[in-house]
Amino acid sequence: MNGAHVEIDWPAARDANRENWDDRVPLHAASYGRESFDDPEYLSDVIRHDLPVLERFLPARSIVGLDVCHLQCHIGTDTVSLARAGARVTGVDFSAPALETARAFAEKHGVDAEWIETDVLDARAAVSDDFDVVYTSIGTICWLSDLDRWARQIQELLHPGGTFYIRDGHPALYALDEDAETLTARYRYFGDGTAQVWDDASTYSGDGTVSHTRTYEWPHSLAEILGALLGAGLRIVHVDEGRTLPWRFSPRMVEVPGGYAWPEDQRDLLPCTYTIIARRD
Repeated sequence: MNGAHVEIDWPAARDANRENWDDRVPLHAASYGRESFDDPEYLSDVIRHDLPVLERFLPARSIVGLDVCHLQCHIGTDTVSLARAGARVTGVDFSAPALETARAFAEKHGVDAEWIETDVLDARAAVSDDFDVVYTSIGTICWLSDLDRWARQIQELLHPGGTFYIRDGHPALYALDEDAETLTARYRYFGDGTAQVWDDASTYSGDGTVSHTRTYEWPHSLAEILGALLGAGLRIVHVDEGRTLPWRFSPRMVEVPGGYAWPEDQRDLLPCTYTIIARRD
C-alpha cells in the first residue's frame, strides 16, 4: 500500500498528517540534538547551510534586523537559529504540540519569537504581519496538496521587495525506490491531484514510533513548484540543485560532511535537493 495513490480531500489528509506530526514531537525533541544549543553561538545544520545562500540575495546581504516568517517550523530549532543569526522571527506550524515545544525551547534560550498555529495554506489569514523574508526548508511541500494556494500565501506575506527561500528534497529523488540496489524510479514524479498514502510507525529522526501511522503526501514536479511561484507573481532569482540531504533517504546513502549522499560513483547521477529563491517586486 505504501506509495499508492488515493483520492482524499484536503481537510481529512491534513488532519491525519497533523496527528502523525503531533506524535513526532517528543521523538524529535529527544533526537534533534537540541543540547547543542546550550552553546549560544550554535546554529542548526540546516540554517548553517541555508543562511549563506539566502543572504547573498538580501538587500544588505544580511538577515540581521529583518522580519522572517518560517513556514512549517515544527519544533523551532531552525527558527531559533534564524533568531540567533539576527532576525526577528515568526514560526508557523499546524501542530500545537510542536509549537508548545518550540515556544519552551525559545524561552529557554532567551529567544523572542512569535508562534502561530495554522494550516500553512491559510497562513495569510492567520498571520497579521508582513515580512522581509519567508523561509521554508527540508521536508515541507510534499505535505501540501495545492501549491498555487501555497504560493499565494507566500506572496501575500512578503513586503514588496521581500525574499522567499526554499530548500527541499528534489522531486526526482522522491520518485526513487528508497530500498532498491540501484537508482530506480518507483513512485510518480508528476502529480495528478491524488495523494500518496503511507503507513509507517517510524520517523526520520529518533528510535521511537508514532501511534498515528497513516500519512498522505503529494508529488510536485520541479516545473509545478516553479510555476506556482511564478503564477503568484514572484520573480525567480536563483535555482540550484544539491547532492546531499540532511537525512538518510535510503539505507544505501552514506554519511558525508553536511548530511547524507549516494555512494560516490552515483553522486552526480541525480540531485538530492533543490533550492529556489524568489522575490516579490
